[in-house]
Parts: sequence; structure tokens; C-alpha cells
Amino acid sequence: MEGQNQAQLLQIGYDNDKYLHLQSERIRERIARFGGKLYLEFGGKLFDDYHASRVLPGFKPDSKVNMLLCLKEQVEIVITINAADIEKNKRRGDLGITYDMDVLRLIDAFLGIGLYVGSVVLTQYCGQPAAELFKRKLENLGVRVYKHYPISGYPSNVQLIVSDDGYGKNEYIETERSLVVVTAPGPGSGKMATCLSQLYHDNRRGLKAGYAKFETFPIWNLPLKHPVNLAFEAATADLNDVTMIDPFHLEAYGTMAVNYNRDVEVFPVLKAIFERMDGTFPYLSPTDMGVNMVGFCITDDAVVSAAAKREILRRYYTVSCEYKRGSSGKELVTKLELLMNQSGVTSELRPVIAAALNKAEQTGAPAMAIELTDGRLVTGKTSALLGASSAALLNALKTLGGIHEDIHLLSPIIIEPIQNLKTQHLGNSNPRLHTDEILLALSISAATNPTAALALKQLSKLNCAEAHSSVILSQVDESTLRKLGINLTSEPVFSNNKLYHN
Repeated sequence: MEGQNQAQLLQIGYDNDKYLHLQSERIRERIARFGGKLYLEFGGKLFDDYHASRVLPGFKPDSKVNMLLCLKEQVEIVITINAADIEKNKRRGDLGITYDMDVLRLIDAFLGIGLYVGSVVLTQYCGQPAAELFKRKLENLGVRVYKHYPISGYPSNVQLIVSDDGYGKNEYIETERSLVVVTAPGPGSGKMATCLSQLYHDNRRGLKAGYAKFETFPIWNLPLKHPVNLAFEAATADLNDVTMIDPFHLEAYGTMAVNYNRDVEVFPVLKAIFERMDGTFPYLSPTDMGVNMVGFCITDDAVVSAAAKREILRRYYTVSCEYKRGSSGKELVTKLELLMNQSGVTSELRPVIAAALNKAEQTGAPAMAIELTDGRLVTGKTSALLGASSAALLNALKTLGGIHEDIHLLSPIIIEPIQNLKTQHLGNSNPRLHTDEILLALSISAATNPTAALALKQLSKLNCAEAHSSVILSQVDESTLRKLGINLTSEPVFSNNKLYHN
């Protein structure tokens, strides 16, 4: 089992180049189908889709953006953000920044690669002070901003929605290009409603346009209980997303297709809205609305399935730690346990788990293990100078650089002054160096120490490594390891019995 798992870590199961070609072609076809104008609701992450790259080895985290660059001259980006999310300072869990700040980050990122950002839409706007301030800030920065308003009874009150008092109240978004990609910093931002509002206004103006939906997961042409689709359920457990057979597709075509509950539930309402707008609806099923070509680019199902199972296991540890911290409920842990049972997932899929727990048992203190992409395992223990994650990080760099384990990359002469600074002047009670402090010290040492310089050069090789900690890590250690591209999990156990943990 272990040898098989290590071998699969190095294998590719997905053709990224084929994906870029097929996906861009499918979107071009959909634009042409609607006479040269398409509003494309873009779900998931456009940048840094690490979930997709983990469950589909070979899929690049920036693949979706690169696909859009194939259509660069046709693309216009519209970013939606729920005004209520601005008011309550809603944050992205992965980046730790508020949704409004993420809008600015997305605009910079799109412009930085040459994609045109047309505007920002404040959805569910009802005069929220924070939203009004954000609107003013965007306009001062030269960004066009539009306001869309709440509609009573949405989405079931079709008669009101498709009227001057529904979509008609929304400000019409002036767009210039044939492919309008509607994206957002997170779920619940009003992407679909924005697309439909535009279609309503276009219809009133006698303009022809269409709507389509882009979602990477679930993959419609994989089996319902395929590990990749179960990994999607694991990743969206907090949203209560459930994969299911698309009953409308089965009825229309007599073939199985996988979708998820929210799209299936909203389909009849969406059909009624379209028919009220112009008397027709172009799709027979929720699956028809999509343009997803991901499933056609899997080259090795065994590799992809194994990767998806590892992702389910990682998600289990993530929600278990969130439950321990008090930020999520027990029901999420139970749901992940059920998904693990359905897909036959056990902790043996990640050898780092047993390695970390064994090291902790041997030393009687917190420990960490890192599995490098070539399958080698290194561990780190807690000491007077270093936390376990810092020790494991240094040991991994030594292993990658072929540096003997007995050589100290950082001498106590360097570490002790930093500890003194932390405890005597900055008010920290823990003298041990965190991973970010270790990397700063290593960078300084590299200027005069060739061995430290050699170790520092190995950092990029940690990308896609697996790691497990016997205790919940500090936020700074979690953040640093993830920035290095390490897939980190932790046991849902605090390192001490204190009530305050940071």
C-alpha cells in the first residue's frame, strides 16, 4: 500500500494542454450558439485552484485563467460581490482577507495578465454603509460600479422577478465584448442573478445574448460516486452541496449525468424565468447549461482516484480541526466520515500521518512528518530551540539538498538572539522559532554560509509535498507551510491545555 501510494504521488493523470484546447473551443461554440454574446457564470476559483490540481494530478492551478487567455480578445470580466458580505466583513477562509479586499486583489490579478475587467456589481444592495464606502473607493480607482437590488420572494416569485420592479430595477451593466465572465470572491455573491438580470435588460433592448454555466466540479461525465465527485462533496461540505444524478438530463436524453443539488433544484425556476422573459428556454437539463470539459481530459483514472481519496482524507482532518477550534459543527465531521466510508479512505493513504504520530509517541512531545514528492519521509520533533514544524522543515531541506543530518543549518548563536527578541522585547511566551522565523534566519545565514544557501535553494521542491502534525499548528506555521505549497493536515488536538490558542 505505502509503496503504491508513493509511486502515485509522482504520476500524472490529467492532460492539461488538451483541457485548454477543448474548454476554450466549447466556450466559443456556446458564444456562437447565442449569436455572439454569452454571459458565463464562472463558479469556483479562477486563480490558484489547488483543489483541482490536487484531485487531478497534471491540472495546473492557473489552468482556468490560461484557458480564458486563449479567448483573451473576446473576454470581459464582471466581478459580483454581495453588499451584505461587505457589511459583515465576510472573509475568504483560504486567504484570510475580506471579500471586498479580494475583489481588489482579483482586479489586479486579471489586469496583471492582460484580461479586461469591465466592472464590479454590488448585489443585494440596500444602502449598506460599508458597501457605499466600497463603491466610492472603486469609483475613485477608476472602476465602474453597478447596483443590483434585493427582490422579494427570489427566486420563486417569477412574476415579480421578471418585471420592472424585479430585474428591471437593477442597473444595466454596459459590456463591450462577446464573452462576459461573471465571477466573484466566493459563493452567494449573486453571479447567476447578475447574468439573468443582464439577459432581461438585453431582451428589453432587442439584443440577443445567452447564458451558460462553468463549474469544474462535480464532473458530469464521471460516475456519481467516483472519488473525484466525492472529493467535491468533501470540499463543499459546509455548503451542503450533494452530487446527484441529473433527473432532467436522464428524462431528456436517457443517459446519466452528474450534477449537484443546487443546480437541479433551481432548474425549474430558471426555466420559468427564461420562458417569461422571451418565451423560450435553450436547455433541457442543468447539465446542458454547463460547458465543462474537464472529464474528457483524464488520462489515468487510477491516479486521479487515488489523488481524490487523499483529498477526502485531508478534508476530514481540516473539518475535524475546525470543530476542535469551535468554528464548525459536529455534523461536518460526521459527513466527512461518511464520505470516507463511501470511498474506502483510511489514514494509510497518507504515510505522513503514522510517521508524525509515531515520532510524537517516541518523544512525548508534538511532532511533524513531511513526505517529499519522491516518497521519502522526514520528521521533526519539538526542542528547546525549534517547534516540530520548524524542525521538520529544516530536515526536509537538508534531505532535498543532500546535506548530512548531523549538520546544523542554523547554530544556537543565531537562534538564541531571535528567541531573546521574541520573549524579552515582543512579549511572546513561546521562545521556539516558528517556520517563518526559521526561513528568515536561514535567508540571512545563506549570505555567509554555503550550506544554508544550498538548503534555501531546495524550497521550491517542497511544492506538493504532504505533511502531518500531531497537534494543531499556529496560524503562522499553517500559513507559511501552505505558501510553500505543502499539503498540510493536523490531528484535532491542541498542543497544551490553555483556553487561548493562536
